[in-house]
Amino acid sequence: MVRNRWRAGAAVSAAAVVVAGLVWFKPWALWVDETVNEALPTVSATSLSRTPSVTPSATATTAPAGPTTVVQGTFISHEHTTTGTVKLIRLPDGSHVVRLENLDTSSGPDLRVWLTDAPVREGTAGWRVFDDGTYVSLGKLKGNKGDQNYAVPADTDLAGLTSVAIWCDRFDVSFGAAELA
Repeated sequence: MVRNRWRAGAAVSAAAVVVAGLVWFKPWALWVDETVNEALPTVSATSLSRTPSVTPSATATTAPAGPTTVVQGTFISHEHTTTGTVKLIRLPDGSHVVRLENLDTSSGPDLRVWLTDAPVREGTAGWRVFDDGTYVSLGKLKGNKGDQNYAVPADTDLAGLTSVAIWCDRFDVSFGAAELA
C-alpha cells in the first residue's frame, strides 16, 4: 500500500514537471509560423501630434522627401537559422524605424527585436553577447516571417548602436543578428 502511494506521488510529480517544462519551453512554437507584411511607414504616428520646431521654408530645404535608409545589414544565423535584411530608416519627420525585410526565422517563446552595440559574430560565440552591453528593446517580434517595422524611441542615442538581434528573452540567446553598416 505504501509502495502504491509512493508510485502515485512520483507519477503526479513527474506529470507536473512535464507540464511545467512544456509551459516554459513551448516547443510547439518552433513549428508555428506567423507571417507579417507591413508597408514601409512614411510618417510616424507621433509626428501627427507634434508641432514643427522649424519654419516651413527650413523644412523644405533640409527634410528628406521620403524615408531614407541610414544603415543596413544582412542577418546571420545563431541559435536558429535566420535570414533577411534589416534597415535603420529615417522618416521625413526625423523619427527612425528598424525595418526587417524578408525575415525568415524560427518562432520562439519570447522573441524580441533589439538594437544593440554588440559586435555580430558567427557561430556560438555570437549567441549570447547582445545583452552584455547597451541595447534598446524595440518590442516583441511580430512574426517570424515577412516585412516588419519597429519604431525607435525618440530619445534613443543611435551613436554606437551597430547591430540588430532577434533575441530570445526567455533563454538569453540570439536567434540571428545583423551588423548595421
